[in-house]
Amino acid sequence: MKNYKIAVVNGDGIGHEIVPMGVEVLKAASAKFGFDLSITNYPFGAGYYQENGDFMAEGAMEELKGFDAILFGAVGLPAVDDTLPFKLFTNKVRTAFKQYVNYRPVKLLDGIASPLRTKTQADIDFVVIRENNEGEFVQNGRVMYGEEPYGFATDTSLFTRVGIEKIAHYSFQLARKRRNKVTNVTKSNTMINTLAYWDRVIEEVAAQYPDVEYRKMYIDAATANFVLHPEYFDVVLTTNMLGDILSDLGGAIMGSLGFGPSGNLNPEKTFPSMFEPIHGSAPDIAGKGIANPIGQIWSAAIMLEHLGEKEASDAIVSAINKTTAAGVLTTDAGGMSSTTDVAKSILSFI
Repeated sequence: MKNYKIAVVNGDGIGHEIVPMGVEVLKAASAKFGFDLSITNYPFGAGYYQENGDFMAEGAMEELKGFDAILFGAVGLPAVDDTLPFKLFTNKVRTAFKQYVNYRPVKLLDGIASPLRTKTQADIDFVVIRENNEGEFVQNGRVMYGEEPYGFATDTSLFTRVGIEKIAHYSFQLARKRRNKVTNVTKSNTMINTLAYWDRVIEEVAAQYPDVEYRKMYIDAATANFVLHPEYFDVVLTTNMLGDILSDLGGAIMGSLGFGPSGNLNPEKTFPSMFEPIHGSAPDIAGKGIANPIGQIWSAAIMLEHLGEKEASDAIVSAINKTTAAGVLTTDAGGMSSTTDVAKSILSFI
């Protein structure tokens, strides 16, 4: 029997409520589909930082390297500088473990009415593939003379040929498993060096996939079309920052950011991948039992698919859809159910 080593990091805020629900669903799926999970919990996050001066323990990255995957909630607290969680936890893990693919499905669930009143499940079904290690979020910049009238600040984007090629090949190969369409979302008409280079390299890769329909779309047009014509999209390939923004818009057109899952993937599996919902730690509703666990549970399903347990992953996604179709929803999605109610419903369908 296969056994997968899973590191679990609740993080902060509602992470302490939704991640345990994800673990319960994973355990149910493993029992049904015949594999084992060895789960180790870690207390890392902004709360850990407040007590210990860092977001992770010394040597934690080396320890995490030995796991098959990481299930993560969300990180951040109001009392902690909000520039630190990305720098000291999220980006640190993504870059050290070469998780260069950020995979974010945008799919309308059963029984959910999108805020886009004329759009149905047939229209809202695509994946945002965000380059996850380079681009605008490399933190390659500085502030000089910040308190002076002549102070200034810089952030310099970084795009490499190898980085662009890797994310492009992943996107075109994914499209072959879906509906054979890739849309490159860019802003190369104004970012005439970095994103013009991004476009050029992607077009070179596109030529190697003549069976996949390729188009380029500027971010302003793509933002409008997410709302007006989501049916245009299948695989959306974009940069680190543009993908961060677009995938949240994708969550909104699904009906709630609470539904949105994601995977930070190392496709080669030379390092563990990390799976998390797209929303934040939401400390304003933490402890109230009303957080939506679906994005977390769906992220756990993506984790199982990445590990090769496709049948178990599909069963979880099916159970999520049966739950939403039955109207078992938290308040963010227009329901009255608790976090635990939603998780129990998903467990019952599994």
